[in-house]
Amino acid sequence: MSMKFAFTGFVAILSLYVRSETAYLECEAFEAYGGWKNDTQFMDQMGSPYLIAHGLGRPVADATTSFQACRGGTYDVWVRTKNWTAPWYGGNDGAGAFRLVVNGRMLPQRLGCQGRGEWLWTKAGVVDLPSGLNTVSLHDMDGFDGRCDAVVFTTDGEPPFERSREYLGVRTISSDLCVVGGGIAGICTAVSAARLGMSVVLVNDRPVLGGNNSSEIRVHLGAWQNVKPYPRLGDVLAEFAPKRGGNAESAANYEDGLKLAVVQAEKNIRLCLDEHVNAVSTDASNRILQVTSANTRMGRKTVYAARWFADCTGDGTVGCLAGADYRMGREARGETGEPWAPERPDGLTMGASVQWRAHETLQPRVFPFCPWMIRLDDANGLAQMKGDWDWETGMGRDQIAEAEYIRDYGLLVAFSNWAYAKNFSAKRDVFRKCELEWVAYVAGRRESRRLLGDFILSERHILERDYQPDGTATATWTIDLHYPKTREQSGFDGEPFRSNSENKRIWPYPIPYRCLYSRNVPNLFMAGRDISVTHVALGTTRLMRTHGMLGEVVGMAAAVCKRNACDPRDVYVNHWQELRALMSEGVGDGKNHSPQDYNRQRSLDPELSHGGTAGQRVAEEEKVR
Repeated sequence: MSMKFAFTGFVAILSLYVRSETAYLECEAFEAYGGWKNDTQFMDQMGSPYLIAHGLGRPVADATTSFQACRGGTYDVWVRTKNWTAPWYGGNDGAGAFRLVVNGRMLPQRLGCQGRGEWLWTKAGVVDLPSGLNTVSLHDMDGFDGRCDAVVFTTDGEPPFERSREYLGVRTISSDLCVVGGGIAGICTAVSAARLGMSVVLVNDRPVLGGNNSSEIRVHLGAWQNVKPYPRLGDVLAEFAPKRGGNAESAANYEDGLKLAVVQAEKNIRLCLDEHVNAVSTDASNRILQVTSANTRMGRKTVYAARWFADCTGDGTVGCLAGADYRMGREARGETGEPWAPERPDGLTMGASVQWRAHETLQPRVFPFCPWMIRLDDANGLAQMKGDWDWETGMGRDQIAEAEYIRDYGLLVAFSNWAYAKNFSAKRDVFRKCELEWVAYVAGRRESRRLLGDFILSERHILERDYQPDGTATATWTIDLHYPKTREQSGFDGEPFRSNSENKRIWPYPIPYRCLYSRNVPNLFMAGRDISVTHVALGTTRLMRTHGMLGEVVGMAAAVCKRNACDPRDVYVNHWQELRALMSEGVGDGKNHSPQDYNRQRSLDPELSHGGTAGQRVAEEEKVR
């Protein structure tokens, strides 16, 4: 049975734990978020989810909860927070200020303004608490992404404070296949395997499915699907793929509800949302026995035991935790023989996009230029109503270790640019009645870890049309690599925040099955952008329609493993014809679905020579060389 696990009836009890005279409140477990959001993206870096006041420059409603004080008395109050604009602005009047309200009384200390960009404990004040029930609220002051991880009331000393949730217990869920990551690849993997008779658990760390194609990030699907040699691959994706294309469009365009409905309709899938996988157990042969998640609201642990696992996280999280071989960055040309590879290996990756959009209103709207913002002008700012894919940060940085910095810089430049458009642009009169409608606080990442399989697809294989005998879903997009705009291109002296796309058109290429499982973790599949390819080859395999088809293949291969009691490698060695038959038949529902005719790009193959709209086709002709 598919279900979304909810714990709202227990928040008041579980939102704190008491040791001696200390009450520790995790903010993500507050009873009511008000206008604050639960940000789960950086748990592995800073230790926890946290609440963020993402109000686009308008203060959000208070987040509130209640707690029990064992004894009445005088308590020191501490919060764990950060000054997120400090890496770029040294003043104490940066973005994200908030205050605590305890039992209806607002404490005077402004929070979120201390430190140099690190997470730290800040003393919020001293309060007198009665024994019994008390209340605390986070009161946002500016709507510019203030953040709070935890609140502590104590008579016992100063930080650091021990964080522990062992009392919440552990549950165990068993299945044939555990799929981690609920993006396009993960959905298709789970549905495909479930329809072929496997029991499946699908684990996702956000409350919605779809990954980059969800309403949280808003990247539209790209590339072709349902193409030879296996034109039935893509049938599952067609059941929930949005009918309309476009990046940074209205939330409804991405049809989150349809994705959820397709998954929930499968009786063999158990869906676990708001669960962040952060631990893996293996045996002596490096086979995964189980993975463990922390609930992103309540912290309760869940153990997922399965015979096979699929890493559809994008970041290769499960593989990394299991000790799988992986790479980040660019390989050297001498190693791969790729024309587009650099002379020496380096850590350059494509970046993450914080997209945004504005809309026109009936009345004039004000958006301030604040001291912490970057001052842009007509030479380097963009007077426009939307920030698309090319608003891209973090190229040259570690996309995992520096993930929060990368996202925060994306927020900084989005807000700074809108302040420029409203206040300084030569076209500012055009924007007088316009306001920000949406800015992503969940970054859309393109590249990080790539898990290594028995075959590593490279640019050379693609350009030479060196088709492998185990071809599966077909990559149709150009080799599309992103690089930061130079100062000469952007007119901007600081860290780049916009990118160029360099493209090389290809003949469609069936991605080898040997790219879809780990070479040293025997029971681990992967689908999505973490498959076994070089940095250059990733430029053509990273599109989400391609990911969806790869997910269908992995679900089929997992079913072959169950039928034959074997590992992923054995499917290629001993059961390849069985997988080929499944790829030929497909596992779609047999119904007619909306055609996926947007954002497809031209190809060297004349059968795939038309793209989406006429405007898109002209744009592709201009940029592809």
